[in-house]
Amino acid sequence: MTQTITYARWPGDPQGIEHVSHPDTTTSGIGHLTSHRHPNGGGWVSDTTTVSTTAFVGCNAMVTGTATVTGFATVCDNAMVTGTATVTDNATVCDNAMVSDTATVTDNATVTDNATVSDFAAVRGTAAVSDTATVTDNATVTGNACVRNNAWVRGDATVTDNACVRNNARVSDYARVSDYARVSDYATVSGDATVSDTATVTGFAAVRGTAAVSGTATVSARGGAV
Repeated sequence: MTQTITYARWPGDPQGIEHVSHPDTTTSGIGHLTSHRHPNGGGWVSDTTTVSTTAFVGCNAMVTGTATVTGFATVCDNAMVTGTATVTDNATVCDNAMVSDTATVTDNATVTDNATVSDFAAVRGTAAVSDTATVTDNATVTGNACVRNNAWVRGDATVTDNACVRNNARVSDYARVSDYARVSDYATVSGDATVSDTATVTGFAAVRGTAAVSGTATVSARGGAV
């Protein structure tokens, strides 16, 4: 006897996708791992993972390796959570995003589009990583911060508060971008440098070492390195 089940692609999906379940084909393989359809959303979940019934895994999404998805977290569209990564609380990983290795996405944070969060990186609070942005190594994106448009945050760098790193900008090492600061358009912030308040670093400008850019200052390509 077969059974047709309609799985939502995301929470509240009015249409969903029908999946025909056969008694002898209720599991499938993801790589070499045995997996099953998650009851809340219908996505493929490896038997080696920890996924709570309150979490949502959409029918095209995947949770593999020994990853953990708990709380009311959402993994939808074609997103993947793999390795030993953790997505919990009310966090969202959707579109074609990937969270891998030992990375964590918690609280109300979102990772969307083609963004990646990997290694030991952490995204939390209401932070948003989107487009083709990458957060990796031991980097932290927290508060209401954003990383987007092919920007990179790596090393032990921190982007916090309402700061935003975007448009191919790079923040690395132990650098910190905070408050309402903006780093954009191929600019780099590295070393122990800080960008805070409503300061802007843009163009191909470089802020490095122990430099501090604060207040309403703007460092642009014309200004060069700081």
